[in-house]
Amino acid sequence: MRALLLGGAGFIGLHLARRLVADGHQVTIVDDFSRGRQDRDLNELRAADAVHVISGDLTDPVTYAGLPHGWDQIYLLAAVVGVRNVENDPARVVRVNTLAAMHLLDWVAPGERVFFASTSEVYAGGVDAGIVAVPTGEDIPVMISDITAPRFAYAVSKLLGEAAFLHTARAKGFDAVVGRFHNVYGPRMGADHVIPEMSLRAAHEDPFRVPGADQFRAFCHVDDAVEAMLRLMAAPAAAGQIVHIGNDRDETNIGDLAKLVLRLAGVSPAIEPLAAPAGSVPRRCPDLTRLRELTGYEPAVPLEEGVRSTYIWYRENGAPA
Repeated sequence: MRALLLGGAGFIGLHLARRLVADGHQVTIVDDFSRGRQDRDLNELRAADAVHVISGDLTDPVTYAGLPHGWDQIYLLAAVVGVRNVENDPARVVRVNTLAAMHLLDWVAPGERVFFASTSEVYAGGVDAGIVAVPTGEDIPVMISDITAPRFAYAVSKLLGEAAFLHTARAKGFDAVVGRFHNVYGPRMGADHVIPEMSLRAAHEDPFRVPGADQFRAFCHVDDAVEAMLRLMAAPAAAGQIVHIGNDRDETNIGDLAKLVLRLAGVSPAIEPLAAPAGSVPRRCPDLTRLRELTGYEPAVPLEEGVRSTYIWYRENGAPA
């Protein structure tokens, strides 16, 4: 199989590329390396005979014009992500995420199959307003409670991408699968997410500050997320569908997550609960009924095992550039 990973040098993209290569497939990665990810992990992957890496700006149609067609699978993973990045420059978020999607839609050919990476953030407004149930299903109406709030820029860009892919796929005759990721974590995901951020602070901070300690999340290890993606792309009935990707078995309190990270670090500082970040929802957990029905997927990585591997990676490597 020939797979094209747009944004394949990022967090999920690199883990997906490794899995595809391990399964015997040919992988082409296109990335602009704007987050400085030309690191050891990527260099090891680049050395594989089955991998071809292209440096290119996915907001520029010229990048697409230089790519061949005939891919078995195409994954659009490129996006500006992370709460700090979104809040610091929401205009860039909208521009980059939208242009990458729209130029791909202009380029993609009939008969190809495309995965579009979306997000559980599309539910944040409704959950915060108390009108969206948790666990949350794909058919729940989405709501942007304040279009002027910087944090919603990411959700808006992804909702536009979802609509563009699903409608354009019907018009052009290609398959589109939309995956809404729910709190995916793991090694090499950057430092602006709760598990790596805690891992980097654990051994050096007393008292240990825990924003949103009373909130709940259902974390999904990246290996499980990759498994779900591959199953969806192999399932004919997933075409034209929006499907949650996550783990509904290990929902945890953020305060308890902090205790787990501290235990793995071998330290026991006092825990100082802090107010939750503005715009974060009190609880997030996906309903995975649709994913199970389409693919038979079940999460396989327990939370403690996944957090341990993530903590060890950050202890050994520090924050990615």
